[in-house]
Amino acid sequence: MEGVMMRGKSSVAMAVRAPDGEIELHTERLKKPSKARNIPIVRGVISFVDSLAVGMSSLLKSAEISSPEEETPSKTSTAIAVIFGVLLAVGLFIALPWFVGWSIKRWTSFDNVAVISVIEGVTRLIIFILYLAFVRLMRDIKRTFMYHGAEHRTINCYERGLPLTVENVQSCSTKHNRCGTTFLFFVVVFAILIYALLNWVFTLFHGYEYLFENFFFTLMIRLLLLPIIAGLSFELLRGLAMLPDNKFTNALRAPGLALQKLSTALPDDDMAEVAIAAFNAVLELDADESKPVIDFYEREFAIERKKLAERLKDDPQDADWIYCDILGKSRSELSSVSLIKIGLVKKANEYADRLLSGEPLDYVLGNSDFCGVKLAVDKRVLIPRFETEILANAVAERLGDGSDGTKRVLDMCTGSGCIAAVIARSTTAEITAADISDGALEIARKNLAGLGVSVVKSDMFENIEGKFDIIVSNPPYVRTGDIDGLAPQVTAQPRIALDGGDDGLKFYRIIADNADKYLADNGVIMVEVGYDQAEDVKKLFEKTGKCSIIKDLDNIDRIVVCEK
Repeated sequence: MEGVMMRGKSSVAMAVRAPDGEIELHTERLKKPSKARNIPIVRGVISFVDSLAVGMSSLLKSAEISSPEEETPSKTSTAIAVIFGVLLAVGLFIALPWFVGWSIKRWTSFDNVAVISVIEGVTRLIIFILYLAFVRLMRDIKRTFMYHGAEHRTINCYERGLPLTVENVQSCSTKHNRCGTTFLFFVVVFAILIYALLNWVFTLFHGYEYLFENFFFTLMIRLLLLPIIAGLSFELLRGLAMLPDNKFTNALRAPGLALQKLSTALPDDDMAEVAIAAFNAVLELDADESKPVIDFYEREFAIERKKLAERLKDDPQDADWIYCDILGKSRSELSSVSLIKIGLVKKANEYADRLLSGEPLDYVLGNSDFCGVKLAVDKRVLIPRFETEILANAVAERLGDGSDGTKRVLDMCTGSGCIAAVIARSTTAEITAADISDGALEIARKNLAGLGVSVVKSDMFENIEGKFDIIVSNPPYVRTGDIDGLAPQVTAQPRIALDGGDDGLKFYRIIADNADKYLADNGVIMVEVGYDQAEDVKKLFEKTGKCSIIKDLDNIDRIVVCEK
């Protein structure tokens, strides 16, 4: 349904156009052929049965994609449908033609075996042609025949040595010498010949006329002859396909090719595209035994990874970070991924859309890696930066192993709680994390859950009690006038977490003015500062105690330390 199934030497591929317009692929490896497939006649029977099974399986599987809103038939209902279909075929193409001949013989005095056999055969052929003409009128079957035409055009294009493009495929014929319609025509022809021979053989057994005129006995004999008929038809089709074009072979092929006018129709470009996708998949599988098979709604990960990186060409490594998050794998593990569900591909592209609109990667992923810890973040909090890791690690190092007693730490302007989380995981300190933003505090509580950190809503020191051995802070320090000129990924973050006032020093002044009240004897203030603010902050804190500076990896003054 709405697709094409192609079969190669060692594989089979089905391409189906889904309701959203995407082409979905399903590929399988074929089992190695048995020795029986080398035996003439027998191989035709095997091929016939195999084609029936693969065809039914493909039909049902494609229906899941082309008509997802419809309920998938159960195994029981499928089995009933197959049985009904077989009975219908037996009734139309075997029983009904025989019944026509039997009726003429029974209700008239005419008893010429040859003529009755011809009548029976012609009836069978007429029923076959009328059947094709009738089902062609059905919308779904007509579209199936159009896809059949796309299949033939694609194969013809390949066999002519042309590149498999929609334009080239559409220029080729919808007829093909190895078509199943021609096979079915040969089946009808051989049925006419063999059943005529059978009618003649029956006349040789005098005294048993009552048995040969029995409907069920005769039907059983004809059913038993079907494998031979199918086998002979297969050999004729195979032989004609191998022979060069000449008047004799063309004459034998002509009726089957003529019938293909009923079983094929002119495809549109979208159908040709589907057929090309199926054919290319088979070619690739046959050429590479290591190539993985895929199911519907799966994609080859290497291809999708490359496509996403090309979309994010300004920061292509973001494609890997997106897939790391979606797949729950490290970057080094991505190379081991062979297939990915289409739903995850779509999710990755949705993430990419948000990135391209200027949203920071950490917000898109909903998390940020900070000192090896994955923390939840969203637009309510500042995204933790690598420079802040230097501050958090410096505080943890100063606290040590807690052998000199439990220290009290105040994480002022905690935001996501990233600094407090690192300190809590690596020390025995008693930590208070404070922020004025309700949204930030909600995120902080999530990140600090189970770590024993006290989370407090406070406008700087407003709701803070007691003294602390360390006051640590990464406060807002961007000058108000500079914010709008920053990169979109920065301005997308909370302004309250960026705006440090006209000179960027507003919150450092508040910390310096309250240091005596909230900093314990021999306590330490440790703050992150902007790239050009270290000396100014140092001057603010000099009234509290001795100050020093820690540089970041770019050799920029980044952390100001003040010891009371």
